Amino acid sequence: MPTYEPMSFHLETERLLLRPWAESDAAELRALHSERGNGTPTVEYTRALIEQQLTGAATTGIALLPVQRRAEGDFIGYCGLIIGRSTVEEPEIAYELFQRAHGRGYAAEAAGAVLDAATATGRKRLWSTVRTWNTPSLRVLEKLGFERDHVSTDDSGEVVWLTRSLP
Repeated sequence: MPTYEPMSFHLETERLLLRPWAESDAAELRALHSERGNGTPTVEYTRALIEQQLTGAATTGIALLPVQRRAEGDFIGYCGLIIGRSTVEEPEIAYELFQRAHGRGYAAEAAGAVLDAATATGRKRLWSTVRTWNTPSLRVLEKLGFERDHVSTDDSGEVVWLTRSLP
């Protein structure tokens, strides 16, 4: 089994900064999750999620990272690598941004930085799984060179599986 370098947990782009989680991110993460329309998670639940992210990153060498706009310094979402429905060898790229940050190219910019970080770990392929209704996410992945592999179904409907080889 090949071994991989840990991914960088500090990424910068022209407009964005991706960094490790802090307990102070809990309020913003709760607000982001509440935009999903399933209610607002508790502070305790959100703090536990952040703790899981930090522990998981230390164990696997991959992570979801908070995304901040550099000029404004505000938290606008997260982006990174997760095991998700895949494996630590071929992880999934995942991202979620506040609705107010949609349509400005931030997801593609953050995900591009994460692709570079994944390549630097020595990995050869990434996955992403997206609900069929999520056209904006599918467009971001297409821009980044992901290609559809197959579609599966779970309790919440259809999931598109996309993949991208890394250099």
